Amino acid sequence: MKILAIDTSNRPLSVAVLDDTTVLAAITVTVHQKHAEYLLPEIERLLAVAALKPGDLDRVVVAAGPGSYTGIRIAVTTAKTLAATLNLDLVAVSSLATLAANVPVEGALVAPIFDARNQNVFAGLYRIKAGMPVPVIADAHVNITTFLTAVTEYAEPVWFLGDAAHFDDLINTTVSAATPVVSSWMNLPQAATIGLLGQQLSPVTDVDRFVPNYLRLTQAEAEWRAKNPNEDTESYVEKI
Repeated sequence: MKILAIDTSNRPLSVAVLDDTTVLAAITVTVHQKHAEYLLPEIERLLAVAALKPGDLDRVVVAAGPGSYTGIRIAVTTAKTLAATLNLDLVAVSSLATLAANVPVEGALVAPIFDARNQNVFAGLYRIKAGMPVPVIADAHVNITTFLTAVTEYAEPVWFLGDAAHFDDLINTTVSAATPVVSSWMNLPQAATIGLLGQQLSPVTDVDRFVPNYLRLTQAEAEWRAKNPNEDTESYVEKI
C-alpha cells in the first residue's frame, strides 16, 4: 500500500510517502503561517524522491485536528482533494495521537498538549499498546489545570509532549509522579508515524462530507451562535 501522509495542524509542516511500513521519503520543517505555500511543492518533491506519481498512491492519511484552524483546513482540504481526484482512501488521524505515537515505550502514558491560549489547551491522554496510542482521556479543548488534575489521578509517570514546556511550572507543581525527559524531536509531528497509524485505521466513508476535528468554535462562530441560539442546537465542541 502506497501512502501519502500530511500534517499541517500546528507550526510544523510534515509530509511523508510510505510503501506499507517502509518510509520512502519524509520531511518535517517549521513553516509557521506558510503551510499553504509549501505543502503542495513538498508533496510533489517527495513523490519524485520516492519515484512515484500521484496516481500510484492508494491512501492519503491526514492529521485532522485539533490544532490551528488554518493549518488543519489546509491539510484536510488538500487530502480531500487528492482523495476525490485520484480515488484514494482518506484516513483521518488525531493530531494529538500522532505526537503520542512518538513515544516508543510500551505501556507508557503520554499527554500530548497544544497551547490554545488563555491557559487552555488541546490535550488528550494516551496509553501506548503494541506501538499504538490508545485514548485514555479523550482529546479535548480544556483548561490546563483541569486537564492536569485529571492526569494526576493515574498516579504514574506521564510523558508530556508538544507545547508542554509552556506549562512546565504548572506541570511540576501539579503532577506528583516523575515525568520522563523528552527528546526535542518527540514534540514535533512525524508524518511517517501518521502514515503508519493510518494503515491501521478505516477510511472515512464519505470524503465529501468529512470535516476536521476542531474541538472548539472560532470566535465568529461563537458570536453567531450567541446571537442565533435557536438556529443550531447540536453542539459538537466545547466552548471554554
